[in-house]
Amino acid sequence: MDKFLLHACCAPCGAYVIEELQKRGFDVTVYYYNPNIYPIEEYMRRRDESVRYCKEIGVALKEGIYNHEEWQRIVKGLEQEPEGGLRCAVCYRARLAHTAAIAKDGGFGWFGTTLSISPHKKSEVINKIGTEVGEEAGVRFLAEDWKLHDGFKKSCALSRTHQFYRQTYCGCEFSIRKK
Repeated sequence: MDKFLLHACCAPCGAYVIEELQKRGFDVTVYYYNPNIYPIEEYMRRRDESVRYCKEIGVALKEGIYNHEEWQRIVKGLEQEPEGGLRCAVCYRARLAHTAAIAKDGGFGWFGTTLSISPHKKSEVINKIGTEVGEEAGVRFLAEDWKLHDGFKKSCALSRTHQFYRQTYCGCEFSIRKK
């Protein structure tokens, strides 16, 4: 069984993807690495839901370091970008490159992300970045558009079943102003 490190932004996005990966025979570990999420209380609320769900289903969860100041430095100058624009691509690259490095160091054969389950995210951008950073790190990236085949709808149903907290914005302070 191949070890798979799954970058997850929250439990609502992660639940369906975890199920699908397990159906494919992967040994999944969730990696909660989201220094973009603001404020810290929101970060903790999303993290706690992910921890709760992973415990409930018996899946390991690793948490990356939350360093929002470093994330702000990475996206500096892109604050006025529209949601889904260049700032988001830079954010995806930073989080996925970090996840790829953790996957490589941890002996995972594969890594991927839940990000493409959102109807607000461009899977082609996410998958291109994931593939590039995977090649750079020397670990395979599973390029998927998880919203296909009613993936988003199924993730919403799982959210209701497990009574997950569902956020109202992507995560960073710049996405708050857009709601």
